[in-house]
Amino acid sequence: MAQNRFSSSSGPSQRQLRVGELIRRTLSEVLARGDVHDPELNRFSITVGEVRCSPDLKVAMVYVLPLGGRDADSALVALQRNKGELRRLAAKGMSLKFAPELRFMLDETFDKLDDARRMFSDERVRRDVESGPADAGDEDDDADR
Repeated sequence: MAQNRFSSSSGPSQRQLRVGELIRRTLSEVLARGDVHDPELNRFSITVGEVRCSPDLKVAMVYVLPLGGRDADSALVALQRNKGELRRLAAKGMSLKFAPELRFMLDETFDKLDDARRMFSDERVRRDVESGPADAGDEDDDADR
């Protein structure tokens, strides 16, 4: 039986993941080499953290963060201003039928990692984690009585 073209599966297809990784590597190389003819963009050291492609591979959401997170908004504006040239340069390095439209977003996963580290370094949380699941089971027994 044929599958739905845009299946409602729980995550991206293998093809979406493969193309997203190809775009991520290609854009990282283009930005590292400074191939874009914009001095404003070339002054940033930009990390391409992840690329998520739409099911039809026409749109790629590119999650980026400048080094240290400084001037993130101006880096995002410079990327959006040069997205046509970046699309063209990335298409040269890929063997896809169509070059996807690039949409740039700030990558917030590093901020979430810092929040998780802060949370786990809290004394109360460490004490709860170190107490283990055995102590948690005793509390449930007390609640049942």
